[in-house]
Amino acid sequence: MEAVAKLNNCPTSPRKMRLVVDLIRGERVEKALHILKFTNKDAAERVEKLLLSAINNWEQKNSGSRPEESQLVVKSIMVGGGRQLKRLRPAPQGRGYRIRKRSNHVTIVEDSINVESKTN
Repeated sequence: MEAVAKLNNCPTSPRKMRLVVDLIRGERVEKALHILKFTNKDAAERVEKLLLSAINNWEQKNSGSRPEESQLVVKSIMVGGGRQLKRLRPAPQGRGYRIRKRSNHVTIVEDSINVESKTN
């Protein structure tokens, strides 16, 4: 049984978040946590927290079984653009340059390897 966790309106640009997310797509959960722990990006902390939330959601759905024994895998992880805050920065000769402060939405789905092998 799969578990889902979502992070909405994270104040990081989607492009920067995708760099971190691409590192853990398709990896086992234990390995993904180690990768995120040693990744030197600000977005890695947020994705690590989201991954731990997904693990806890899986534990709530599958009471009685442990995540270590069931070999959880990051089945899919997606980053979409969130809302943009539009600000103006003063520029020369009375002009104003627009600044777009981007945010993103991250959705992570994890599943057990045992379940995938039985269905195939």
